[in-house]
Amino acid sequence: MIDGSAAITGTGLVTPAGTDTNATWDALCAGRSLPAGDPEPLEDTGVLHSLRVPPLRPGQLSGRGTARTDPFIRFALAAVEEALTASGLDPDGWDGSRVGVVVGCGLGGVTTLHEQQERLGRGGPGIVSPYLHPRSLINMAAGAISLRHGITGPSHTVVAACASGAVAIGLGKTLLDAGVCDTVIACGTDAGVTPLVVSGFARAGALSQQKGPDASRPFSADRDGFVISEGAAAVVMEKPAKARARGAQVMGRLLGWSSTSDAHHPTAPHPEGAGAEAAVRQALEQARLNPADVQTVNAHGTSTPANDLTEGRLIARLFPHGPSVTANKGLLGHTLGAAGAIEAVLTLRSLRTGVLPPIAHTERPDPLLPDLDLVLGGARHHDATVAVSTSFGFGGSNCALVLDA
Repeated sequence: MIDGSAAITGTGLVTPAGTDTNATWDALCAGRSLPAGDPEPLEDTGVLHSLRVPPLRPGQLSGRGTARTDPFIRFALAAVEEALTASGLDPDGWDGSRVGVVVGCGLGGVTTLHEQQERLGRGGPGIVSPYLHPRSLINMAAGAISLRHGITGPSHTVVAACASGAVAIGLGKTLLDAGVCDTVIACGTDAGVTPLVVSGFARAGALSQQKGPDASRPFSADRDGFVISEGAAAVVMEKPAKARARGAQVMGRLLGWSSTSDAHHPTAPHPEGAGAEAAVRQALEQARLNPADVQTVNAHGTSTPANDLTEGRLIARLFPHGPSVTANKGLLGHTLGAAGAIEAVLTLRSLRTGVLPPIAHTERPDPLLPDLDLVLGGARHHDATVAVSTSFGFGGSNCALVLDA
């Protein structure tokens, strides 16, 4: 039988909990609240709580063109660097034409746009940076990855709002399945903690009004919105036969995936979760699995009233056998286009370690939710081997990944 999965041989993370996978994982399992980002840039927005990525370690990312890039590019490069090191692949020795890059991003270089708009207002067009577009165009993270590592195969950027990172991983598998690539670097990245972006989410009523570090509370009775965050995640994906042939350590497999659209509302989820359900069912069909085979779910879990209620009912309907449910945004906040990729990496780590991180800050589940097996209060040991990670976004974008280890 042909193995239709994609082998994941390297992962990398850059999040507010740390600038590598181990730091983020340790913080997630501990469930301790993260310090809030500097409120000064957001003081005029009325939103004082955000989560920011700490400075990269000295020497973590070096070389020409890395120091003054927009954060969304810098985060992506750092996550890819870790993933490639973990994979054991040496870009100096590969055939770059057989390597692809897929990056998911919701916003692009909004920090650069904000800074350069301020420069334009202060001094006119003569002081706008000539590097404005190379630092802000949404495809430039993929371009920077390709340039840094000599990748001449396909380079794609996926924009699917908060499902972008998950869709990027799924499309990476599609490139492998089609025989276009032997190796794909898939990444999700976003750095949207800027006054304009935050103000837009605040005006839409999407952000939590809580001021404490525990404001993000997925599936909680007292949730009132998400905490905006930033970060990136990357995975190295290979054809299973190629990974075996070079003796690579396989961290897990993407068995199936699907992306659907709600065609319902610009920002609100479909009240019955119809598109989201279709995405999960199609992903399981591609993986040749049934809903009963799923043992744990990493939920999108934004901490918004509408998403969590719709998603909770969807999980109960799809998986009546009661798999465990966790949600990483309780601790990490909502990293927007990076979220699906970050959660995929953390799902793989959970499957490999036999540990389910808790849903941080959630103490009392919403009584309107069905009876879900939420992981609350502390990390839980488990023996699950198959997981589903879900991601949803504005515009009605839905994505489901089926992973095993």
